Parts: sequence; C-alpha cells; structure tokens
Amino acid sequence: MAILAGGEGRRVGGNDKGLLPLAGKSLIERVVGVLKAQVGSILICANRHADEYARFGKVLADAGQGFHGPLAGIANALAHNAADWLLTVPVDAPSPPRDLAGRLHAAATAERADAAVAHDGVRRQPLFALYRSGLAQAAAQALEDDLPVYRWQDGIGTLEVDFSDQAQCFANLNTLEEFREWETRHAR
Repeated sequence: MAILAGGEGRRVGGNDKGLLPLAGKSLIERVVGVLKAQVGSILICANRHADEYARFGKVLADAGQGFHGPLAGIANALAHNAADWLLTVPVDAPSPPRDLAGRLHAAATAERADAAVAHDGVRRQPLFALYRSGLAQAAAQALEDDLPVYRWQDGIGTLEVDFSDQAQCFANLNTLEEFREWETRHAR
C-alpha cells in the first residue's frame, strides 16, 4: 500500500497534513490503523518529515524538488513496489473503507483489469485505487506527460468499483475547520 502524503498543506497553513492531530491521533496514524490489516507492506509518499513518517512504513520522496502532485507519488510507489498489486490512498481521509483492498482486488481480478478505483456513488475517488505493479512505466509516462490521475486511469482502462454503501469513508479533510468539524461529529 502507498499512502499519498506528499502535499504542500497550503489549506492547513503550510503544515504537513498527515502529521496533524485529529482527535488525539495524526491522520497518518488513523489511515494506517484502518488499512494495515489489508496489506502486506506500507509505503508512504512524503516530501518532508521523512523521519516522522518512517515510524509507519518506508518513506518515498518524489523525484526532483518541490511538490508534483499525487501521480508523482503513485508512479514512485509503483516503481518501488515489490508486490503484485499496489493499493493507494490519500493521507487526508481518516476513515477509509475497512474492505477497500479486498473489494478492489476482487473486482479487478474478476474483470481481468489492471487497475480498479473506488466510486462513491456520485463520483470517482481517484486516489483510492489498486494497480498491478506492471503499470510503473505507464505511470511514469503519464507523469512526464503531466496528466492528472483520473486521465491516466482512463487511459489504462481502470475499472470503477461501487462503494456507494460507504460513501462517507471517502470524506477528506482539507482545512483546519474541516478537522474541527470532523472532531465535533465524531466526539458523540
């Protein structure tokens, strides 16, 4: 699994979003806590605070300087992935589906697809995806071509998998206000 935590944190005052506390635990801690039982190993795509992230898995930084978006993390993780499949998730969704890997894998293998992505019933959730490791070259090319993740997924024939029964699991936190609102809702 690769947790995508390489953003700039512009909407949270430049802070590293994955390390921000949420009801007593960091976002990275929450995501790992939900998904670690579904995967064999954990890669964390992060461009800063590598020592702090290393407590949770092997840290990979984007090639080159700066922040290059989620496809850079996906391409890098695919290049370093030793397993047959790679699950990707964003660090800013604190409650991912507990059956994410299993459902994506079952759908991909049943349809003989090289990639599967969650659909929440309203829209595709492009960062909640499963890829065959053989897609590393295609991801690197898409990154070089400056494609957004969803366009690359379209190009490789990614299968959309219905997760409308768990749509709330894809809620992500982008601002400090959203962090506080989540804490208020889940404190009950």
